[in-house]
Amino acid sequence: MQKQTGHYKPKPYVQLSNPEWLRDAVIYEINTRQFTPEGTFRSATNQLPAIKELGADIIWLMPVHTIGSKNRKGRLGSPYSVQDYYHIHPDLGNEDDLKHLVKEAHRLGMYVILDWVANHTAWDNVLVKRHPEWYARDWKGDFRPSQWWDWSDIIELDYSHAGLRKYMIDAMKYWIREFDLDGFRADMAGFVPLDFWELARKELEEIKPVFMLAEWESRDMHANAFDAGYAWSWWDAVYDIANKKVPDLAPLHVYYSWNDRFYPKESIRMTFVTNHDKNAWEGTSRELFGDALEAAIVLSFAGDGMPLIYNGQEAGDTKKLAFFEKDPIPWKEHPHGELYKKLIRLKKNNPALWNGQWGGPVIQVQNSRDDLVLSFLRQKEENRVLALINFSDHTQQIQFHTEVHYGQYVDQETGVKTSFSADTKLRLAPWKAKIFTHAGKEQ
Repeated sequence: MQKQTGHYKPKPYVQLSNPEWLRDAVIYEINTRQFTPEGTFRSATNQLPAIKELGADIIWLMPVHTIGSKNRKGRLGSPYSVQDYYHIHPDLGNEDDLKHLVKEAHRLGMYVILDWVANHTAWDNVLVKRHPEWYARDWKGDFRPSQWWDWSDIIELDYSHAGLRKYMIDAMKYWIREFDLDGFRADMAGFVPLDFWELARKELEEIKPVFMLAEWESRDMHANAFDAGYAWSWWDAVYDIANKKVPDLAPLHVYYSWNDRFYPKESIRMTFVTNHDKNAWEGTSRELFGDALEAAIVLSFAGDGMPLIYNGQEAGDTKKLAFFEKDPIPWKEHPHGELYKKLIRLKKNNPALWNGQWGGPVIQVQNSRDDLVLSFLRQKEENRVLALINFSDHTQQIQFHTEVHYGQYVDQETGVKTSFSADTKLRLAPWKAKIFTHAGKEQ
């Protein structure tokens, strides 16, 4: 019988191996230009201990390359308009400065990934003269920016050329070899053919294990190319709920249903309330989420996914940072700093909240106000985390319609032991998030 049915045996969808250090990792994005008043690698290096104290593990550096001058936006231009893939922008520092930053991050037990812009270049990138045939063309045969976007400062590449693929992968390998970087965040990853990224991952892995983050949301990305991808639909769902663009929590129910059934367990989806795009173009996180901000932050850690912190969130994210000019973050003490520290400690101490294959699934805990109160359990062996979040501007009293979560817990806000049973009723203030952990596990 085994011989007859052997070919029906399922094959693992994910073929790559996720680095072990992704297990409970949190990403911290640095916009080097705005991160410090100096806007340099050296000054950013001096702040690495503060990021380590916060609890983040992976430093994501926005693009560090020289920026194009032709058709530049603003005075300084966009870091995503790359002029030379082999050169560092002098405003940020030099090669030794970047190597020092990476070395210090490694000494502190952190990892560093570099933003990589493979879809397009600046109009005056060195490749324009060396290999004009590697660029996409419009209907007139001219270089073209990406269609449908206001990206007039860049022109698109054409990955039907084998020479371009080799050049781009060789450039990525250069940064891994010379600077000991730990991987890449791939800008607009879905605009570049997937088989390119799969080959790039394979060749990078010949140098060292790497972490690859796709700015994209697609299951296919996770099979052979990327460890993690953006949870754009998660952000959209939480944003629409916070701003009452939808009447209930249906968008989040859809997200977690797809996350459970469509995405492989080994895939990691990055959850966030803001990043360089959202902050620059749409506003601060408070402007985006209003009174729901803290609830959204808690969900980004308690739900399945790798959380992202954009520099300045721990200081309250009180300012839209200019994208094409120098505009330093106004650093100050803020309650969100302590909130992030608390959530990161909880994530690292409880395996139920770990990332991807290492963590527990999100199990729905049905309640009497499922339309407005999100309740779920994450469990990994004896480790359990129960999350209750009121996504409404009214106090809600709930009862539970399932017994999956029954037992003894500790309220992470008060430290009080709490029992959940068939008789349990609970009141949640407007936009209130409550986290309970299984009382049998030391926290």
